Amino acid sequence: MNRYPLWKYAILLVALLVGLLYTVPNFYGEAPAVQVSSGKATLKLDASIAPRVQKVLDDAGLKADFVQFEGNSVKARFGDTDTQIKAKDAISKALNPDASDPSYIVALNLLSRSPEWMGKLRALPMYLGLDLRGGVHFLMQVDMKAALTKRAESLAGDVRTVLREKNIRHGGVTRDGNNVDVRVRDTALADQAQAVLTEQFPDLQWALAGAGSDLRLSGSLKPEAARRVQEQAVKQNITTLHNRVNELGVSEPVIQQQGLDRVVVQLPGVQDTAKAKDIIGRTATLEIRMVNETAEAREAERGAAPVPFGSERFVERGQAPIILYRQVILTGENLTDAQPGFDSQTQEPTVNLTLDAKGARIFKDVTRDNVGKRMAIVLFEKGKGEVVTAPVIRSEIAGGRVQISGRMTTQEASDQALLLRAGSLAAPMEIIEERTIGPSLGAENIAQGFNSVLYGFIAIAVFMCAYYLLFGVFSSIALAFNLLLLVAVLSMLQATLTLPGMAAIALTLGMAIDANVLINERVREELRNGAAPQAAIHAGYDRAWGTILDSNITTLIAGLALLAFGSGPVRGFAVVHCLGILTSMFSAVMFSRGLVNLWYGGKKRLKSVSIGQVWRPGTTPPAGKPAGETQAEA
Repeated sequence: MNRYPLWKYAILLVALLVGLLYTVPNFYGEAPAVQVSSGKATLKLDASIAPRVQKVLDDAGLKADFVQFEGNSVKARFGDTDTQIKAKDAISKALNPDASDPSYIVALNLLSRSPEWMGKLRALPMYLGLDLRGGVHFLMQVDMKAALTKRAESLAGDVRTVLREKNIRHGGVTRDGNNVDVRVRDTALADQAQAVLTEQFPDLQWALAGAGSDLRLSGSLKPEAARRVQEQAVKQNITTLHNRVNELGVSEPVIQQQGLDRVVVQLPGVQDTAKAKDIIGRTATLEIRMVNETAEAREAERGAAPVPFGSERFVERGQAPIILYRQVILTGENLTDAQPGFDSQTQEPTVNLTLDAKGARIFKDVTRDNVGKRMAIVLFEKGKGEVVTAPVIRSEIAGGRVQISGRMTTQEASDQALLLRAGSLAAPMEIIEERTIGPSLGAENIAQGFNSVLYGFIAIAVFMCAYYLLFGVFSSIALAFNLLLLVAVLSMLQATLTLPGMAAIALTLGMAIDANVLINERVREELRNGAAPQAAIHAGYDRAWGTILDSNITTLIAGLALLAFGSGPVRGFAVVHCLGILTSMFSAVMFSRGLVNLWYGGKKRLKSVSIGQVWRPGTTPPAGKPAGETQAEA
């Protein structure tokens, strides 16, 4: 009746071992490390950089625990901070001979001290949030006026192009604030232009203004269109910030919108505020120029002659020099989208660009006049430009859709599309609040959170053991198993633990024990009603399960609501809360019953169970019977 089959015990044993494996890395602590990542948008790291870093350390006489390539960076772990700082200086000098134009970002970091074999099994510690690990916090405000102005300038160019194509005469298209004004000669032309513009530009609301020689059509952004422009500006800025923060190698950075025009950036583990501000505030712009392919330019590429007048020397991907004309054909402002794709005929990877109306017109004229020549796309960062790609113009390109192809892998096409699409911010941003949280404060928060969980567990265990005796011991062991599983699941998911998350763990302990209280009280009730101990145990677990399930589902619904509609610390609390409910249902019912079955299940003539007071109030226990036990009645 109260015996588990062998496969159930096997499941519990596997769960226990997996829980131990993924929980233990959280207790090893962190070791100082150096991380090397790309310092330029056009430079992509691969596994070959790891041996270079290892050779630099060997030449400097510095010993690293390991040097490994992971994700988009190389990480080297050391035994102490002195070696870490020396290693950073040595790697920086070797990889960045020109300190004014660094190709690599060499940053201090922290890595887990857990054994390497655990890392291969992905047994890694949880990430710690800003309040536990320390780091920097920025509150940035997006300049929404600049976003709307930029959109109005783009629309003004598009309006001018449409009116020219429709052969509608006008006295000029100008931008007045966020409005687009079209000067017209009379009301007949105004009606004709308004009909065309209303159809072509649904985001603009047109109205006739002025009189006589000042007669004009004034187009203003509709409220919903203006709101959409602002939302897109914030989203693109967040995407760009994510790309830049990844270069710092921050574990689980928090970049999220706050209100209508603000973005919160939290970088746990980063103490170098100046470096973080430099990366986040970086401006990247795009330019399209023609390649100078004259004989003088070829000589200049080889270094045998000076750069021709009106041209500049740049570096192409792969470090090959290339000479470009100074004249800028198009800028990133004319690029509306860039996506990777495949050529419909050759099936080779391509980058598909979409230009606005002004850019499409210019591009059509330039490509018509320069068939067979090369056109370069240059990405500028910190005032220095690098050529992303320089394809050959095969034919005239009209319609504003451009396809770049030639000797690219699928990954390279995706990377180039990302560079072109999110190379710059959609609108300027200003840091309006800046905070630095030291690691000592984070360590104090960890200690306080750990103590709250520990003392809460001890208090619960003491109460359960005193009130339910041996069944209380089983409940306390099941509660410890629940805590083990919860930490293991959070580590497997690589969740970010914050102070609200630690509060949720402490709350989970109190909620998880409720299930065991229900079970123990149900067993007591069966014993009071005269059931035999084995039957009381069986009925107690079976009949308490329905109540446990109902109460946990209702609590889980509330947790999912917090997860769906909350943000920031509220979501961190909700994640731990929901996972804790799921693990508690498994541990409180299946694991605790497994312990009870091991202890009592093999006893055929069980006369008593140690579960505390079971007699009815107002009665006395049987003579010679301890108050904490009960026996089956005939």
